[in-house]
Amino acid sequence: MNVNDSESVAALLDAVGHTRADNENDADVVIINTCSVRGKAEDKALGKAGLLCAAKREQPLVVGIMGCMAQRLGEGIFERIPKLGFIVGARRHGSIPGILARIAAGERGIAEIGEAGEIVDVPHAHLDGGHAAFVTILLGCNRRCAYCIVPDVRGPEHSRAALEVLEEVRTLAAAGIREVTLLGQSVMNYGRTNRVWFDGSAGTNFTEPFPRLLEAVAGVEGIERIRFTSAHPSGCSDELVRAVRDIPQIAPHLHLPVQSGSDRILKVMRRGYTRADYLNAVVRLKAARADFSLTSDVIVGFPGESEAEFEQTRTLMEEAEFDNAFIFKYSPRPGTPAAEMEDSVSEEEKMRRNQVLLADQDRRGQRLNDLWVGRTVEVLADGPSLRNPARWSGRSPQNKIVVFENTGQVAKGELVMVKIDRAAPQTLYGKRC
Repeated sequence: MNVNDSESVAALLDAVGHTRADNENDADVVIINTCSVRGKAEDKALGKAGLLCAAKREQPLVVGIMGCMAQRLGEGIFERIPKLGFIVGARRHGSIPGILARIAAGERGIAEIGEAGEIVDVPHAHLDGGHAAFVTILLGCNRRCAYCIVPDVRGPEHSRAALEVLEEVRTLAAAGIREVTLLGQSVMNYGRTNRVWFDGSAGTNFTEPFPRLLEAVAGVEGIERIRFTSAHPSGCSDELVRAVRDIPQIAPHLHLPVQSGSDRILKVMRRGYTRADYLNAVVRLKAARADFSLTSDVIVGFPGESEAEFEQTRTLMEEAEFDNAFIFKYSPRPGTPAAEMEDSVSEEEKMRRNQVLLADQDRRGQRLNDLWVGRTVEVLADGPSLRNPARWSGRSPQNKIVVFENTGQVAKGELVMVKIDRAAPQTLYGKRC
């Protein structure tokens, strides 16, 4: 979601005459888009902003901070970094071009915060030249998980009108976009809080707002792959599973955060499902499509997590057969219910549990990826591999990274067939057919 917001800001600045610098040393303006999900992310953002503001340069550098941390800390950031040019809170990034015009006229220390979740005309601009794009469909979150600060900084849920989303997707498709990822903090809640469909058009195969949107996006000419994130087990309704099964453009992959395999910890976390509920969603999704890929988020060391409860998370991850998992050590966030709980798991134990799950996932990922060796997969080419420009990389429908040799005939955004001859825990390697 932050990548999408950053792209929107870049496109807005392009539109009023700014040009993108190749690196921060050549820039007149550097904007840091921030996250508040973990304390480490905030510390890194503040540290980076402080270093930029302290750097000695011939030309003055304007440094701005936008996003969730700006929303959470507000104008107090100026006390920590007095030379900061501006701060812009969540859902307010459309004001940045105007702020830079004010700074050019001599102003400094500008703050544009607003109330969290204030319904403003959030811009959804895109840069030219890509082949895949993020499209935000749901702003904010209503779940109030005990450890999460997102509702406080991004506000309550608000779904964009379906026809507005479709117009954005059509514009992207006309510009050459072949894959879209629909974004929301709990994306399958789309249309549950506010009305999104205002027409009475017949012919849809779905009545729930989100599956109906998926069907409509699949009908946009030029869109060949649809992804959506981030998901919640409660959204895995019969209609959603049917959409995954029957709409070929929907990629057979879902990021479905679980956080814990313990029913007691899930309840304290306020996740709203049990271990059995989660695994039931997994079984239904995997039954809907062959080779369905599942990734997840997991927190270790949540307050009060016992060794037995940690082991329950290990067994759930194996039963769900996650293709990949992002594993985090619990980080208390100020103002959340979990921050008031005794953080009873030591940092050393959190690190041990983190490393155990990472090692488990490496073994699991290797085992699952080995099953692809000898098979041919369709890859959406992204461009030269970061480690070896002579090879290209892209994503399979299952969202697996595929590295392949490019004979010079492949263009970015092209769909190519690659025969897999080698596998690593998170990457497949092969040759074009």
